[in-house]
Amino acid sequence: MESSERPDPATIQPCQETMAAVAGNVYIETYGCQMNVADSELVAGILTASGYRLVNTPEEADVILVNTCAVRQHAENRVLGRVAQLGGLRRHRPHLRLGILGCMAQHQGRTLQQQAPGVSLVAGPDAYRQLPRLLAGSQDEFNLDVRLDRTECYTDLAPVREGRTNAWIPIIRGCDRFCTFCVVPFVRGRERSLPPGDILRQVEDLVAAGFREVTLLGQTVNAYRHGDTGFAALLRQVAAVDGILRIRFVSPYPAGFDAETIAVMASTPKICRALHLPVQSGSDTQLQRMRRGYTVDQYRHLVQQLRQALPDLTLTTDLITGFCGETEADFQQTLALMEEIRFDAAFMFKYSAREGTLAYRRLPDDVPEPVKTARLERMIEQQERMSLAINRKLIGQTVEVLVEGRSKRSDATEPRYYGRTEGGKVVVFGQPAPVNSLIRIALTDATAHTLFGEPLTG
Repeated sequence: MESSERPDPATIQPCQETMAAVAGNVYIETYGCQMNVADSELVAGILTASGYRLVNTPEEADVILVNTCAVRQHAENRVLGRVAQLGGLRRHRPHLRLGILGCMAQHQGRTLQQQAPGVSLVAGPDAYRQLPRLLAGSQDEFNLDVRLDRTECYTDLAPVREGRTNAWIPIIRGCDRFCTFCVVPFVRGRERSLPPGDILRQVEDLVAAGFREVTLLGQTVNAYRHGDTGFAALLRQVAAVDGILRIRFVSPYPAGFDAETIAVMASTPKICRALHLPVQSGSDTQLQRMRRGYTVDQYRHLVQQLRQALPDLTLTTDLITGFCGETEADFQQTLALMEEIRFDAAFMFKYSAREGTLAYRRLPDDVPEPVKTARLERMIEQQERMSLAINRKLIGQTVEVLVEGRSKRSDATEPRYYGRTEGGKVVVFGQPAPVNSLIRIALTDATAHTLFGEPLTG
């Protein structure tokens, strides 16, 4: 149901006076994808509205919440190690409450009571409204809520945004694809799209709060449909909002990427010429085992259509190696596709079996771990080489950068600043510039991951 009450733009950023609350201090730590970042901002909004105060370090907290990812076993192991480390703070803060949120909470549920003995709260992605109630329970009780809700979209709640330049806006929650390797439909439920009116109100409020860029989020973001409004129509509506300079979206599904969306991207200057388009494998055999719903040729044709309409497109992807039954020939086909498409960058992983998925139940995880590791290293080496070559070709060009702030590697003696191009590439430069300003940078150097340059004046 569409929200009848419009959130006050002032609620997008926390008010320190109203947050000096009786409920205590809360620290939120986030792992995983952009959707998890958006969910953490939502949780921050829910808890500050209930009287909690956000703090920047776990040492200050009365409540620590770890928002988690369940896509790979490595991610879950990392969280368990971190939670054990955070539990050590009880030596000095015996009243400290420790909770696990998100996809791992949904995936592991009550088993976390044994895996992470210090945790007293576990809440899945559809249970965030219940956090004030769960936290009101006894510290000695194990408070659990991992019920999936086919209607929950959190449309009436205002998040507390972390950044000042880009804002994450979930437009569709859940996933209906059920790729054999992926646990997301089991931990985030089925697809449900937010009403376009609520999305547009968020964008308008973000403009009022000073944001100039938005990223529309969804596990399969281009599957968005609410009533008669499809994804391409929503893009047009968001672009019509005055004050937004750049619009991004992640991650679209290749099988659902239509000609109308390409046309909107090509005809709408506010939509960034940047696309993250997961391919996963260059082998048709593997894509079929993964139940991806497209062939290599179909993916290749889509990329050709995109690059014909958007010649300056920055294209990134996801790749998995070591999936069930992958042969050396399958892997070589993936390397060949990488060389052919020449992605600007890629997120690359070795397959990790996820309990509950179709692959876990029906396909043997038969690629030896050393082979997975060796293939991943080869894949990364090839992509790093290509990314460096692509970025070095940009040296000497001038790019427009939206300034995000001071670089993390900056120091007092040599301050440096950074922003992103329309294609999403990070640019580091030496002269200060206002956050959220658009400046022109002459590029002077490049690595596989970062561009460097000097601002142009006049």
